[in-house]
Amino acid sequence: MSAQTYTVAVVGATGAVGQQMIKTLEERNFPVGELKPLASARSAGTTVRFRGQEIVVQEATPEAFEGVDIALFSAGGGVSKELAPEAAKRGAVVVDNSSAFRMEPDVPLVVPEVNPEEIKKHKGIIANPNCSTIQMVVALKPLYDRYGIERIIVSTYQAVSGSGAKAMAELEAQTRAYVNGDEMPLNVMPVAKLDKHYPIAFNVIPQCDVAQENGYTFEEMKMVNETRKIFGDETIGVSATCVRVPVLSGHSESVYVELKSDYDLDEVRELLQNAPGVIVQDDIFQQIYPMPANVAGRTEVFVGRIRRDLTNPRGLNLWVVADNLLKGAATNAVQIAEKWIAFKA
Repeated sequence: MSAQTYTVAVVGATGAVGQQMIKTLEERNFPVGELKPLASARSAGTTVRFRGQEIVVQEATPEAFEGVDIALFSAGGGVSKELAPEAAKRGAVVVDNSSAFRMEPDVPLVVPEVNPEEIKKHKGIIANPNCSTIQMVVALKPLYDRYGIERIIVSTYQAVSGSGAKAMAELEAQTRAYVNGDEMPLNVMPVAKLDKHYPIAFNVIPQCDVAQENGYTFEEMKMVNETRKIFGDETIGVSATCVRVPVLSGHSESVYVELKSDYDLDEVRELLQNAPGVIVQDDIFQQIYPMPANVAGRTEVFVGRIRRDLTNPRGLNLWVVADNLLKGAATNAVQIAEKWIAFKA
């Protein structure tokens, strides 16, 4: 990477993804000359640790972006809509983790293993896709390039960390209460804009995000629309069912894909094994397959249960797992910034 260093702001620095962004910057030895952790007024004055030092969190205001080269946003769509244009106006390249700009036609939606060239088209803001979409398109990219894709049907098994730290704490509290025979607290799940909550411990909730008029959820429609935009192909049929499961971290997906041409199963495995950012764990007879418990803390996308569909000769089934806070958010955002630096050099 370039010997030049950059002033990097992390917006939402005290949140789950923001903390992972800071950790990822350090672990990947990103050329940070100065780190500016930014958050709400409530969190301003606290500290975050970076490269052995405690750095004071500042309030995220338009003026805070003066002199910033790269701004990584993970503070929600409202904050992004308000402050990302202000950061870009002051010369920063924004990588935004919210859904605020993903479907804007002049904002690149980027997964570096899939469509890195889109970064060059940015006008100040680059969007980080939804966590569920990221891991799926990384796994499907080599298949799309080789065979083309006609249709995708995906069912997700999403960890509660996708709903934030409060949801994680509630899963832990509900589990303790259940084991102790106490009443479980019901304050968070599902995060669906209604004052109605269900237990996530020892349960499965078939709703991630708010319901849309067509009966799908916003999370499901993200997967539909973002997949098409990332591949640059509006002809792909995509149907998603997104489900919250009692797992702290790591999203899993059952992906059925109909390819446009016939395929050889051994070639499919070889394509996936050679794909950047993909690790194949696929031996059902030895009980080898990806599981969220085993991928936590890893930045790759893991693929297993690779098998031909029993009724459609061009149908293929995959099991795809990734750490949603890392590849699904923080790592992908930092990788985008790394690619931006590489293209700029």
